[in-house]
This record gives sequence, C-alpha cells and structure tokens, in this order.
Amino acid sequence: MKKLTVRDIDVGRKRVLVRVDFNVPLKEGMVADDTRIKASLPTLALLLEGGAALILCSHLGRPSGVDARFSMAPVAARLADLLGRPVETVDAVVGPEVQAAAEGLQPGQVLLLENTRFESGEKQNDPVLAAQLAALADVYVNDAFGTAHRAHASTEGVAQAIRAKGGAAVAGLLLEKELDFLGGALEDPKRPFVAIIGGAKISGKIDVVESLLGRIDRLLVGGGMANTFLKAKGLDVGDSLVEDDKLGLARELMERAGEKLVLPSDAVIADAFDAEASLKTVPVTEVPSGWRIMDIGLTTIQLFRTALEGARTVLWNGPMGVFEFARFATGTMGVAQLLGQVTKAGGRTIVGGGDSAAAIEQLGLVDNITHISTGGGASLKLLEGGPLPGVAALDDK
Repeated sequence: MKKLTVRDIDVGRKRVLVRVDFNVPLKEGMVADDTRIKASLPTLALLLEGGAALILCSHLGRPSGVDARFSMAPVAARLADLLGRPVETVDAVVGPEVQAAAEGLQPGQVLLLENTRFESGEKQNDPVLAAQLAALADVYVNDAFGTAHRAHASTEGVAQAIRAKGGAAVAGLLLEKELDFLGGALEDPKRPFVAIIGGAKISGKIDVVESLLGRIDRLLVGGGMANTFLKAKGLDVGDSLVEDDKLGLARELMERAGEKLVLPSDAVIADAFDAEASLKTVPVTEVPSGWRIMDIGLTTIQLFRTALEGARTVLWNGPMGVFEFARFATGTMGVAQLLGQVTKAGGRTIVGGGDSAAAIEQLGLVDNITHISTGGGASLKLLEGGPLPGVAALDDK
C-alpha cells in the first residue's frame, strides 16, 4: 500500500483521532453484532501500546439529525468490554464540551464521540466541521474501510484539515488489510483468478464487471443479475427480475467475455415473490410463464464447482438468490462452501460485504475464507477501479 500507516508514525503522548466503522446493528439498546468493533481492535491496541490517547468517531445508521435511537452509548459499552478499559463518551461530535474532554485525555485513555451523522455537515464534507474534528487531535487515523468511498467530513475533510495544521493522516491496520487484499487481487492475482458476481441488478455492478473482464480467467454470474444475461441470450425467464434496458449491455458484455463467462444452467423458481411460495427446480431454458427465478440450482452449483477447480484467487461479491428467504438461500450457501474448499486447497478467497459475508458467517466458514471485507460499497468502488476519497486524502509514503 502506498499510504502511510499507524506503523510509520510515533504516537507517544499524542491525541489520535481514529475514524472507525462502528455502524453496527443494535437490539434492545445493545450491540447485536460486534464484528466491526472487533475488527478495529488491532489498530486501537497498537495505538494504545504506543502511548496515544484515543478519540474515536463513527457514524451509526442513517439518522436525520440527533436521534437517541442511534446513540453511540451501547457501542461504547461493548467497546469497553472488548478493550478491557473504560471508554469515555460525550453527547456531541464537536463543540466546547468535546474539546475539553479531548484535551483532558491522558495516554491510554479512550473517548468515543457521538454519532457523526448527528451533524448535518458530516455528509456534506463541511470544512468547518472537518476543522473542528481536526482541532481535537494531533494525528488522524482512518480505519473505516466501509466509509472510505465517501468524501465526508470525518473521512476526507478531516484528513486535509489535520495535514493543514502539520499533523499526520494515516491508515489503520484494518484499512491497510482491506486495500492489500482487494487491491492485491486486482493488481497481481495468483492464477487462475475467478470472480463470482451476484446480487439483484446488473446496473449496480456494470463497472465492476467491466473492470474485472480484463483481469479474470473466469467470471461466474448468479443472482437476479444473471436473469438479464439469460434473457439477452434469448431465453424466456418468465416473471423474473430483468433489466430490459440493460439487455444490449448484457449482450455486449457476453461477447467480450466469451468463454470466460459462466451463467446458471438451472434455477430454483417460484410462482410468487414470497418466502412460502410454491417452488421447483428447472433448467434455465424451461422457466414457465408466471414463475420467477429465485436462486441457482444444484446443477449450477456443480457447474461453478468445476469452474473453480484449481483456482488460486477467488473474489466473491453478491448473493446467488433471494437470500433473505431461507428456502432460496441454497445457492448462496453452496457458493460459500465452494470457497471454503478453494481455501483448503491453498487458494486465496476474498469475500465482499453484505449477504455474501452473512452466508459465510451462518455456515461457520469464517475461518475457511482468506479475507472477508468489512465494506460492501467501498469494496465495489475499489473493484470498479474508482478512487476512494477517504484513502486518497491520507499521507503518501
């Protein structure tokens, strides 16, 4: 990675502002899944060992202004348990109270600010808010890969503001890891390099597919987006989700991909978009009118298994079906198991966020995957080859 990291700087007796990704689910006033909090611990531990006082900031949910339902208080409680030390809190993001709390911190102490999205200037990348955040600390660390694709005050603006006052703006260990795995897969993959792309619509991943075509050896497509490819081939897909305005694009992509592209050969179909709908499995050439494709079938899973034989790098982003309905999650679960087998055989497997990561967790295969990304949107942007403002703003090596 070409950016400075926490390993490159001295943080002894310095106040360090760390942008973390603590956008975690809450249930009954408690953290329901602390995966993202745990992911930040190596960076926080390294900074604390180095003698820093930590000021942490993160967004949580999508509040419209101050909203107690999205308070960071439950996150602070869980973080304190994981760190094994107190985590102080304030009821604001910036202002006199926050400034006083930050200035009073001693090495080894931790302060968690309130939800950054309680400030209207956060998403607008307001330079005033960025300067106020920068005034809290001597050094800025971005360890929130999940928000690195957004130019917000706490991700891009504050890095510029810290630098303007002579401080360093560097990457945390999690951000470094994400960039090394995802960037490394694109820049210098071990081959064969196979990408598995799913999700509902091709329109949301056009740039990803186009970016990958020149890099990969095989491209496996599932999920709703496969329907558009199948219809573009002239198949009748019944009432399946299809982007008719993208059929021309799908034909163009298929022509460019040639034999690299592997599409489903069979599908689990339903007579309604409902968890309890009637279902059956048919070849993709035999989808009847009034039915819709909801998942890939077992024959397709076997087809994908063959396509993955000998793979040395596998990148997976997006579910293979309507994963939120358990009866249509078999394809996604099957691909998760295939990736575990690739890893066991010595391959490198990289999974994007969202439903793909959820499938890995549900199957208990987390330890069988080389890397599971913490950022869905950011990983897509990186795979597209686009810039990540939160990364670009950091100091170069």
